[in-house]
Amino acid sequence: MAKPQKHSKSHGSSKRPGKHGLKPKIKSSKKVKKSESEAAPKPPPPPPPPPELLLTTSQQLEFFIQQYQSANSIQLSSLELESFTDACILKLSESLPQDVSNLSEHMKAAFGPSWKEVLCKKQLLGKISEPGSPALLTISLSALRSLELLRSLKPFTRDCHAAKLFAKHLKIEDQVSCLKNHVNVACGTPSRIKKLIDMEALCLSRLAIVVLDMHSDVKGYSLFSIPQIRDEFWELYTTHFHQRVLDGSLRICLYGTINANNFKKKGKTDASG
Repeated sequence: MAKPQKHSKSHGSSKRPGKHGLKPKIKSSKKVKKSESEAAPKPPPPPPPPPELLLTTSQQLEFFIQQYQSANSIQLSSLELESFTDACILKLSESLPQDVSNLSEHMKAAFGPSWKEVLCKKQLLGKISEPGSPALLTISLSALRSLELLRSLKPFTRDCHAAKLFAKHLKIEDQVSCLKNHVNVACGTPSRIKKLIDMEALCLSRLAIVVLDMHSDVKGYSLFSIPQIRDEFWELYTTHFHQRVLDGSLRICLYGTINANNFKKKGKTDASG
């Protein structure tokens, strides 16, 4: 008598979740993850960069005074404020953008018909000028930025080389040596400029315009936003420029657009002292 055949183990394997049986579970788990990701709140978009302002002469003066008071932790009296006039600030053409490439054109207009003699000649005609006494000085936050400004001033420096007044890659002895010659244009950083003035290597007898570079670098830093450099500039200004600005022999040029966050409207300035 034939024995009944036993069902093989493989016969019942179709009931187990094989390769094809796992697909619904994977698909459903993907759906769960997708729905969870859709439900999660999306991160807010990054804030837009702060707007930049091209200020009028009066607004530039107001901004400059605000920075002066803030850096020195003082509040000027009404009498002291009267000493500052719009004439302290160099008015630039509104039709020409204030970028690096146009700096030389703005300075030609600022110095007027005599710009070639004052900014280009190796020696002033019929005059004996003190060595190391530029007529134009630009101040920026770094050596790299100073070099950019220098390149834009090439129309003035072909015959009479500009003085590079910053510390990076330059020895102060070499700068002192350079300033023993006739100089029309100089570019540098606050700390090195002040040091050379204090050493009596850099002379200010011809200085007519100081350009303050308002440019912000890729990290958003500017001449007035880095505490150490800002403090070095205001020490230079109060020691060597302030009185000359007030008496009208020196003008300040705020070159470039100004970050709106750095400019407080009149009446919102914190009072102190």
